[in-house]
Amino acid sequence: MSDKTKIEVVDATWNPVRGCTKITPGCINCYAEAFAERFRGVRGHPYEQGFDLRLVPEKLEDPIKWKKSRRIFVNSMSDLFHEKIPDKYIGRVFDVMERAHWHTFQVLTKRPKRMRKLLRTSFKSISKIKNIWWGVSIENRKHGLPRINILKDIPVSTRFLVMEPLLEDLGVLNLDDIDWVIVGAESGHHARPLNLDWVRSIRDQAVAAKVPLYFKQHVVGHRKISLPLLDSKRWTQYPKRK
Repeated sequence: MSDKTKIEVVDATWNPVRGCTKITPGCINCYAEAFAERFRGVRGHPYEQGFDLRLVPEKLEDPIKWKKSRRIFVNSMSDLFHEKIPDKYIGRVFDVMERAHWHTFQVLTKRPKRMRKLLRTSFKSISKIKNIWWGVSIENRKHGLPRINILKDIPVSTRFLVMEPLLEDLGVLNLDDIDWVIVGAESGHHARPLNLDWVRSIRDQAVAAKVPLYFKQHVVGHRKISLPLLDSKRWTQYPKRK
């Protein structure tokens, strides 16, 4: 819930929900959980309850207050489609994104089945809003790749993939109807290694498919390298707003 952020691909984060639960290997070393749990029990802190899931309705209107256009990561500290978040509350989040049309909202999930269900039923009209970009996390073949087809089955204008933490070679990808690919290594003291050949494979496929690529971060030892070079080139491409 900040109009400034260190996350490379966005200008701001917005967290009308805090906390989440782990569902796949990509969640094992969750940066958001590690951050939140540092403040468990600190009275008055936004994460006094650690990473326990809770709604934060007092933060719903924040993007309306930000008058300058921003790229906003929705729920950087949660997952909007977590099974315990009520449909009605998700609808309130959608309403703010629709009203704050001068921003570009990036909604990322590891739970695309619920996203598809809501955008095809109760909130079908929201799928037509062009300032909302919809993405899924792709950490490995088993859990990540199936999310791509689910995302493609949702009638939205802009779809993106976040391959972070990238945990293995993903093989051949079908990037038809995908508008953006973001790749990044896991960070932190327990970070699992990223092989640059995995990134090269994704880069080559993205270039062939004419899909913008953003190589967000690499880790050498325990040192995070933001916007690293890959074969002497920095990849920081964005899709055009439709």
